[in-house]
Amino acid sequence: MSRPLVIDCDPGHDDALALLLAVASPTLDLRAVTTCFGNCSVEDATRNALRVLTLAGATHVPVGRGAEGPLSGDLALGNYVHGVSGLDGPDLPEPAMAPDPRDAVELLADVLRESSTGVVLAVTGPMTNVARLVQKHPDLVPAIAEVIFMGGSTERGNHTPTAEFNTYADPEALDVVLQTGLPVRMVGLNLTHQALATADVVRQMAEMDHVVGQTCAGWMGFFGDSYRRVWEFDAPPVHDPCTIVALIDPDVVTWREAFLAVELEGRWTRGTTVVDLHGRYPDQAPNAQVATRLDRDRYWEIVLDAVRRLGSST
Repeated sequence: MSRPLVIDCDPGHDDALALLLAVASPTLDLRAVTTCFGNCSVEDATRNALRVLTLAGATHVPVGRGAEGPLSGDLALGNYVHGVSGLDGPDLPEPAMAPDPRDAVELLADVLRESSTGVVLAVTGPMTNVARLVQKHPDLVPAIAEVIFMGGSTERGNHTPTAEFNTYADPEALDVVLQTGLPVRMVGLNLTHQALATADVVRQMAEMDHVVGQTCAGWMGFFGDSYRRVWEFDAPPVHDPCTIVALIDPDVVTWREAFLAVELEGRWTRGTTVVDLHGRYPDQAPNAQVATRLDRDRYWEIVLDAVRRLGSST
């Protein structure tokens, strides 16, 4: 039995690769994609999701447009990393389908109602859509098997010195979800910075004899240039597919149970995740599984194999 999955995303070069990975996996049943502001505007994120699914031959997957901005506070976008469109780089096909007429929250709600088993929500952008879902439809919370999200860090940030972009963009939304008591898994920068797209990885993509592999190589080239310019990385960390690989092969990621909170008010630290790995807050029970170590070789084996198979079948 494949696991029912919804990806809530803001594509994004690494979100795009996560979408391809989910489409290619026989162990996952991608029921829907919902979009959010983040790496770009929600308009661009929705168009990018439609184009990526068209590239993957997955035009049957409904795409629901979601939040234009955070629950509160100012809008932040990541165009300085992902380009004006949010997915700059190689040309992509025009969308072969239109967005679903339902918005993200209603599409999520319908998927949860229609599933006979719990649905995994993989969130690779700000948590806004999921927060709005649980606020509007609290009766559907039991239908969510877990929320696995790319965001936060046990160490330093990237958008600010202490805050990772997704948690900075809407910390109130993450706080809402943490208060539900849902099973939550955090895949933070401390884990995703182990998932570097080295020159060898990009070469293997570029040498694939199909447009999917060569497009992925182009994405990694653009993404890599951004990371060299902004953060002085030799190779870009490919964050978002870590959430999908963790679902495909549980042994790829090592987890620690911990108390997780997000800073809402700090003058310099808004959006920073507080992860108590060593029980320094004894009155706070663990409420999340936190990713700590990545089997990098196995990670790239899964990603590259999925890209090869997907490209050969489209």
